[in-house]
Amino acid sequence: MPDRLAALIRAHQPCVVLTGAGVATESGIPDFRSPTGIWARLDPMEYATLSAFRRNPAKVWWFYRQRIEMLTRAEPNKAHSALRELERRGLIEAIVTQNIDMLHTRAGSASVIEVHGSIRTSSCRSCGRSHDLERVQELLGGEDDAIPCCDSCNGILKPDVVFFEEQLPAIPIDRAFQLAERAALMLIVGSALEVHPVAGLPDLVASHGGRVAIVNLGPTSFDSRATLKLEAPAGETLATVLELLDAPRGATAGGAIAGSS
Repeated sequence: MPDRLAALIRAHQPCVVLTGAGVATESGIPDFRSPTGIWARLDPMEYATLSAFRRNPAKVWWFYRQRIEMLTRAEPNKAHSALRELERRGLIEAIVTQNIDMLHTRAGSASVIEVHGSIRTSSCRSCGRSHDLERVQELLGGEDDAIPCCDSCNGILKPDVVFFEEQLPAIPIDRAFQLAERAALMLIVGSALEVHPVAGLPDLVASHGGRVAIVNLGPTSFDSRATLKLEAPAGETLATVLELLDAPRGATAGGAIAGSS
């Protein structure tokens, strides 16, 4: 049914995309909540809460050092590339992402809203100075128990990633809701819609008559109300959608494009 998704994208603009961990897994990055995900072997209360960071920053930085090494080695995949191309063609207004890996930006997408922050920077808990990723990696060095400290005041740095017990950064989440308020179509890719307030974005789109299309392996909380649900890998599906959009309007190599529902 990628033909139906192509038809929806053509017919319903502006289109806003929401991506989650299911996009990153195709770059070799494990998700968090699946049976084989990160939280199946590590307790998030010990590694991903603000309380845990305050209690034992070395333990949390041990976790984030591994995450940073993994995320910086990963490369954008076909899904990232397809979304970049859809944006280039004017068929995507923006990408709202729950991912912290910067892969959308590295793939070349211009309008990326990182509602859960990213590994791009870390900030001092004392003076607020921001340190870029390269400098944080230098400060971490080769020691498993290293705690990167501020170049200005020697305060402890924290990744600019939203931990449990923290508020989402106001500017990105406000922008995400503004986009949802006017979107004719929200395309959800690789998210089970389990984390709020981001999981409420499709409800906002539907509340003003917008359409919601979902590409995800596994159920989501919005499946029963979506205009279209594709139980399929993100990269393969979005690459096919691009091919269909390259075809003459109303036709594909295999026949007519189905109308949107």
